[in-house]
Amino acid sequence: MFKKISLISAVAVAFAATSAFAAYPEKPISMVVPFAAGGPTDVVARNLSQALGAQLKGSVIVENAGGAGGTIGAGKVARAPGDGYTLLFHHIGMSTAPSLYRKLDFKPLEDFIPIGAVVDVPMTLIGKPQMTAGNAKDLVAYIKANKDKINLANAGIGSASHLCGLLLQSALKTDLTTVPFQGTGPAMTALLGGQVDLMCDQSTNTTGQIKGGKVKAYAVTSKAKLANFPELPPLATELPGFEVGVWHILYAPKNTPAAVVTQLQTALQAAIKDAGFVSKMKELGAEIMPADKQTSAGAKALLSSEIAKWSPIIQAAKAYAD
Repeated sequence: MFKKISLISAVAVAFAATSAFAAYPEKPISMVVPFAAGGPTDVVARNLSQALGAQLKGSVIVENAGGAGGTIGAGKVARAPGDGYTLLFHHIGMSTAPSLYRKLDFKPLEDFIPIGAVVDVPMTLIGKPQMTAGNAKDLVAYIKANKDKINLANAGIGSASHLCGLLLQSALKTDLTTVPFQGTGPAMTALLGGQVDLMCDQSTNTTGQIKGGKVKAYAVTSKAKLANFPELPPLATELPGFEVGVWHILYAPKNTPAAVVTQLQTALQAAIKDAGFVSKMKELGAEIMPADKQTSAGAKALLSSEIAKWSPIIQAAKAYAD
């Protein structure tokens, strides 16, 4: 009799748990973006939140928690309850943080469950309006001849523009003066005003400035030309092997139940196919990630491989942050 009652109780508990997950979400979901509002990752996140909310039949609210190259926001989500109501939307910086920061209060591969990769955003190499180099070939020659006179802006340590700048210097085998700013907006403002010379940043942030003729645009960082910028060559034509894209992944805290992860993954894959989301990403030059990377396993494999890729580059540049 005791065993029968215990079995009935266990089934009841399991049924109650399943029913609770089936009702998910019962309240708004917070999607933490570890960067300032208005930045390139924030732009993608706000478009995704609408499409994802529609699929989940609930509200997905973007919460900006910027600072320290995205590590503050990521740490906040790592410590959040694993109930599916606090998610993290982060870019390539998740793979470089272990090498960039000597003190990191989270482990990317252990403290999070990747829900799926969303988009890959190519970058563009742009210059201040007064730059005299006419094209990518001229610019590379100019940099090599004037390395002590050129400064390179970025949006702060750990930002996508910082990482692209590291890769650029590595490819050029040249050290440039780098000027970190508190976010993409201030860095772009300084470039437009001629206070800095160059910046390498996501197309989601530079498209408007390039289309408006407000900056000198030299190259894209993808393997091939982009439909959004058919006039710009891949930087690899001048620096063989140069390629960097800013991929974005949606994460949940490590203790999130499998049933919730599965529901989020299904909703995410549908949201990525949403016509409005696809159209907006195309407008910004962002590329939807392949289907195999839209899964939890595929996204984790991507994160793992990128950690291995960036570690030697950062160590060689001694680009550490406290």
